[in-house]
Amino acid sequence: MLTIPTSLRVFAHRFATDMRKSFHGLVGIIESELGQQVESGHLFLFFNRRRDRVKILFFTGDGLMILYRLLERGTFETPRGWRDQSPKDASNSQGIELRMSDLALILEGIDLASVKRRKRWRRDAASA
Repeated sequence: MLTIPTSLRVFAHRFATDMRKSFHGLVGIIESELGQQVESGHLFLFFNRRRDRVKILFFTGDGLMILYRLLERGTFETPRGWRDQSPKDASNSQGIELRMSDLALILEGIDLASVKRRKRWRRDAASA
């Protein structure tokens, strides 16, 4: 069983990704389009255009790991702000930061719009 700490940050690429890309191609997107370093230990999500496949890339401390999930039926709920088309300019190519709980909901097929969150204290990203 794979256990992922809830303290990790999750970034989703805002645009459809060619699922033929492997480690080096995805790292290129992370560094050039998301402005992140893969060695940060964050999780990075990539969806295909049909949204029936997702790749999750993360650094394990001594190498990279890709988790790849293909749905036989249905699609993944993509985060708000996700777009099918490729980026036209660099200013629109930022990633979307998600909570680890959002990632779990996406992978389980739960509609994010129907989820009602209760108020909780959360540390500001600027002070972290």
